[in-house]
Amino acid sequence: MWELVRWLHLLAMAFFVGGQIVLAGAVVPAFRRAEGRDRDPLRAIARRFGQGTLVAIAVLVATGSAMAGHYGDWSSSTLQVKLGLVVLVAVLVGAHLRRPTNHALDGLIFVGSLAIVWLGIAVAH
Repeated sequence: MWELVRWLHLLAMAFFVGGQIVLAGAVVPAFRRAEGRDRDPLRAIARRFGQGTLVAIAVLVATGSAMAGHYGDWSSSTLQVKLGLVVLVAVLVGAHLRRPTNHALDGLIFVGSLAIVWLGIAVAH
């Protein structure tokens, strides 16, 4: 059962971080270069990714909490730093929802997400 919980956690993480990579590396640059500057498709993609992100975050919280309890990791300093970064990224995502054109927020969210993944790997070992 715990392998399934870990798999769900990794799948949700892959959606969240992988989606950021695809958006930043392919989708947004393609729309910026497109003629006509029609931003409606880009907005639709971002909205859909945002909806998927909410599901991914719910799965991450549920599975991460379950694993931390099962493996006795709540007192781990690495996990505490990871959780602090999770809160910071959540705040940045909230700010990004209010100011979607602030590209500095995009970068901070992405770097924070990568740091969370790095710390997650450290906790798992």
